[in-house]
Amino acid sequence: MKIYTRTGDHGQTSLVGGQRVSKTSARIESYGTVDELNAHIGQLIADNINQHDRDILTDIQNQLFVLGGYLATDNTARDVRPCNILKPQAVTALEQEIDAINATLPPFRHFILPGGTRAAALSHVCRTVCRRAERRILALRDQGADVDDTVIAYVNRLSDYLFVLSRKLNIDENKEEKIWQRN
Repeated sequence: MKIYTRTGDHGQTSLVGGQRVSKTSARIESYGTVDELNAHIGQLIADNINQHDRDILTDIQNQLFVLGGYLATDNTARDVRPCNILKPQAVTALEQEIDAINATLPPFRHFILPGGTRAAALSHVCRTVCRRAERRILALRDQGADVDDTVIAYVNRLSDYLFVLSRKLNIDENKEEKIWQRN
């Protein structure tokens, strides 16, 4: 398979099903940001984290591919492939993992500065890219695209997961959280 096709040389790309759109469209921005998030999560997985966290993050990467396929399909022009439909159980799984991690953390009472260990800092980067992906998906919906509520809930919950994971990663390495100091 050739990597380059030259079909995008004039600023357009194909959606699932072949429909051509501008590379600057809200749809491309949404799934492109999800792809960026997935790459950052890959970087986090490559860092010094335990196997359980790697497994959860790998599952998240797989879910993000599902989500990307969903977003790359204009469902007004064609049906979304069943393999590109995010299931509500994915949201539930994230909530269960958030609850499990949160039960091990000290109470959250102050804003926390991103940082600490490299892995915790990477988790914060993932969290902020996730929030941007959420904004891009909402912008797509605001422009009239039909976006399933499960997609929005998943991305919203994922940023929460990445936040509690960052706290856990610092605690795993006995790294003290830095609290935001008000002026």
